[in-house]
Amino acid sequence: MHAAEERFGNIDVLVNNAAIDFVGALEEQEESDYRRLFEVNFFGAVALTRAVLPGMRARRSGIIVNVSSMDGLASLPANGYYSASKFALEGFTEALWQEIEPIGLHAMIIQPGSFRTGIENRTKVSGEGIEDYAATAGTFRAMMGSLTPEMFPGDPERAAEAIRLAVSAEKPAHWVVLGSDAQRRIGVKLDQLRAEFEAGRELAFSTDFPGAAGNAVL
Repeated sequence: MHAAEERFGNIDVLVNNAAIDFVGALEEQEESDYRRLFEVNFFGAVALTRAVLPGMRARRSGIIVNVSSMDGLASLPANGYYSASKFALEGFTEALWQEIEPIGLHAMIIQPGSFRTGIENRTKVSGEGIEDYAATAGTFRAMMGSLTPEMFPGDPERAAEAIRLAVSAEKPAHWVVLGSDAQRRIGVKLDQLRAEFEAGRELAFSTDFPGAAGNAVL
């Protein structure tokens, strides 16, 4: 970080894009794999974010771009730990922008779908398969050996340009969805969430002390 600042003067934009993935049901995966996954996908981004913030705060200028995934909002079987790491990154980033925007900084979440980055060659299977999960996580395990680039609709070069435009916007967005598959999957998740949220309204209010609803801190 210091070497970058010495060479370029300032770090104006940080893009946390590094990530790894392991496939398998939550019960199947090895602890060493999912801990490593969190170290890269979440704690790595946290460390770099904390490293650039002092300089950005001093200049009152800078933007932090954390690359999540459609899995960071809409999880799938066999990818639970990856999704959990991205859910964590999104929660971190959402708190971050509320802390730094009042002092002139920005943070955003990128939620890409499936892009042709060669990820199908880097994703590993973790642990031994359990027969009870054959119809859920097992179907994803079985697909791993037959994935081809054509199955990934996203163009990385177009994604990079979209991120550049999002970062340079006069008022940067907080969430940027990239890819038609991400738009569809996240849309389905939001519809499901809204439906269950509205259905649970009466239950939610029933758990307050009588007359206390207007006294909430937040």
